[in-house]
Amino acid sequence: MFLQVNTQAHESVKDCSDYKNSKFYLVIVQYTARLNADKVKQFVYSLNEGRIPKKRFNLRLAPEDEACKLTGYSHNAVTPVGMRTKIPIILSDAIMKLWPPFFWLGGGDVDLKLGLNAEEFAKVFEPFITDCS
Repeated sequence: MFLQVNTQAHESVKDCSDYKNSKFYLVIVQYTARLNADKVKQFVYSLNEGRIPKKRFNLRLAPEDEACKLTGYSHNAVTPVGMRTKIPIILSDAIMKLWPPFFWLGGGDVDLKLGLNAEEFAKVFEPFITDCS
């Protein structure tokens, strides 16, 4: 799980109120997969159907102190469950293809993991689902 910050967002974009043009995104990939930042950037750009220039999207890992402030969780413990801030979630489509549809997710503490049904997770959290690995 990666909290990404859009470092090139327009100065008017300060929070997560517009899910299609958010300052932050929580990206969830399988622990064995590698995050492809270019795919995530292209996906977020596509959400805006060309209304916002591509140069306004540059997603990077959010600094630890900022991630903690926004989520309420420390490094390696971030989870979408109970976050302080409602942050748009981008979920790897590979997780949705798992059979059985079950995956492990950080549980808010470095030593705690949650086992979740992928389909139920998608219903509750309504993430964007795309290829991001």
